[in-house]
Amino acid sequence: MARYLPDGNIEYLGRIDNQVKIRGFRIELGEIEAALSQHSDVQTSVVIIREDIPGNKRLIAYIVPHPQTPAVSELRSFLKEKLPDYMVPSTFVTLESLPLTPNGKIDRRALPEPEAHTGIESAIVLPRTPIEEKLAKIWAQVLRVEYIGIHDNFFELGGDSILSIQIISRAKIAGIQLTIKQLFANQTIAQLATVVGTTKALSIEQGLVTGTLPLTPIQHWFFEQKLPEKHHFNQSFLFTVPSDLNLEILEQVWQQLLKHHDALRLRFTQTDTIWQQIHAAPTNNITIPRFDLSTVPETEIETVIESTANKLQASLNLSENLVQIAFFWLGIDKKARLLIIIHHLVVDGVSWRILLEDLQIAYQQISQGKTIQLPAKTTSFKDWARQLTEYALAEVLKSELDYWLSASYDAVDFVPVDYAQGVNTTASARTISVSLDEAETLSLLQDVPKAYKTQINDILLTALSLMLSRWTNSDSVLFNLEGHGREDIVDGVDLSRTVGWFTTIFPVVVELGNIDDLGTALKSVKEQLRAIPNKGIGYGLLRYLNVDTEISAQLEKIPQAEISFNYLGQFAQVVNTSSLMQIANESNGNSESLQGQRHYLLDINTIIINEKLQIDWTYSSNIHQYETIENIAQEFVETLQEIIAHCLSPENAGYTPTDFPLIQINQLELDQIFQNR
Repeated sequence: MARYLPDGNIEYLGRIDNQVKIRGFRIELGEIEAALSQHSDVQTSVVIIREDIPGNKRLIAYIVPHPQTPAVSELRSFLKEKLPDYMVPSTFVTLESLPLTPNGKIDRRALPEPEAHTGIESAIVLPRTPIEEKLAKIWAQVLRVEYIGIHDNFFELGGDSILSIQIISRAKIAGIQLTIKQLFANQTIAQLATVVGTTKALSIEQGLVTGTLPLTPIQHWFFEQKLPEKHHFNQSFLFTVPSDLNLEILEQVWQQLLKHHDALRLRFTQTDTIWQQIHAAPTNNITIPRFDLSTVPETEIETVIESTANKLQASLNLSENLVQIAFFWLGIDKKARLLIIIHHLVVDGVSWRILLEDLQIAYQQISQGKTIQLPAKTTSFKDWARQLTEYALAEVLKSELDYWLSASYDAVDFVPVDYAQGVNTTASARTISVSLDEAETLSLLQDVPKAYKTQINDILLTALSLMLSRWTNSDSVLFNLEGHGREDIVDGVDLSRTVGWFTTIFPVVVELGNIDDLGTALKSVKEQLRAIPNKGIGYGLLRYLNVDTEISAQLEKIPQAEISFNYLGQFAQVVNTSSLMQIANESNGNSESLQGQRHYLLDINTIIINEKLQIDWTYSSNIHQYETIENIAQEFVETLQEIIAHCLSPENAGYTPTDFPLIQINQLELDQIFQNR
């Protein structure tokens, strides 16, 4: 028998009646051979387990072709139509004839080593066409993986929904029209290349966007919060930059960015209780303030930067300006600092990736004496807001209402608190940060997904659910989940390079029941997350944009989550060691006004930065003690480490019903099918 190892190799455990056990599923090698024999160009075949390099065991298919030699990609596609993925050999070898023993049986010991033989394709299959070459290059850049095979799975290489947006964006720049739906449905380059050209190139207006537009659900949510200082609710970054950074060039760049990314010019005004947004005209001159800190003592630099940043953070104005940039010069021999502040109403995590990439490209272009040439605009935020308003009236959206109302909200217990009478103020907010190390993070991205066909959010939210279940002593847990919100729900829309606030916020109830092992927990949470319609975007549409007041009233009565969770993705694709800008260590000031009230007891934000998964737990010191949050933050990390170890263990693997979307089957039936193989 055999089993897969975490690196995708196979451990050979012995052969019984032509059967092997792969990833815990008993199969017959003859089943693969029988499937191959149905191919019109395969005369005969044999499938074996090889270990030519100690510890490197693989499933190899040897074929004798007739009348012509089929392409390996063709064989793979052919077998995938008849067999599960785990039964498709990693390597194919073509032979003129199979070696035989003196009594006429196949001499398995005489089969040649794949590496020493021509006419084979190894586990990493190189691109064969110009389209595959372009896609492989894009994947390598975005996923930061040196070697990409055309049969490598996007999510098993560390891909996620945020990175998928970058893949689509870069593909478009390379002249390849794809959609996020296509990437999710075709998770290898070989599969994705087959749908290239099936998506019609969109005709998107490249001129200046002007005029009014309706509020989106997340903007409605923002104004619903009744913050005392709405102008002070920002996202910001503080970077180290070369001391000789040319401010004149930087000002030209920002002037162009404000024209190109129309959402940055949005302004907000209130009439009675109604808020409206409108695009302001671009300004002809941008002036970036320069703060000379070269004479400030080294011990005071951090304090001065933070103090200045706090003033700048509070300086935005909803009706006049939602962007602020500042340059801190520390001396000719020291790295300078660049602070970028943008109000959250017009930017989100995906938008920052677009802006920072464009900023660095445009700065380099002007520095080299070139004219700024940014990638073509995608669907404007204005058009998206209007299309959401129309979609919110569609009958198909109303069909999602039952899902949101039927969750077991009443089964959820409250989060334990240390100070029951404490006031949850923004001023009392504190943050505890914990992290995985680089090796654990790499395993989380590239090895863990293979065990149960998961994505990173499945793993993170399983760990969160298990931790919360223990903390609240409840089988059901409730949290609000934030998504990037750029869902492919409307035809003729491309948001891959559109700047704006697209975030979705929606409640998630995870029911764990009597789950007592990590594998079952992972499969259960994965399926519950897959059951969320359109990744949650419909909740905000029904809650804020649907004209049926009864619907919005029903959703408003849903118990409010006390915890918010957000996975911000990987940031190394934009800011890394080779970038013009690096993340600075100093504080970038208070992004939110300290006068407001916090919406949640716990805000959990996760991001992969500097090759490590960092988890920030923000709480109120008026509600919880430091030790309480430190303990649960550490428990979350330990649970995550247990899940990683579980998924790396060869005997732990499996499938869930959503892995087979064309078949109506439940988890119990699926487990029985593979158990009986």
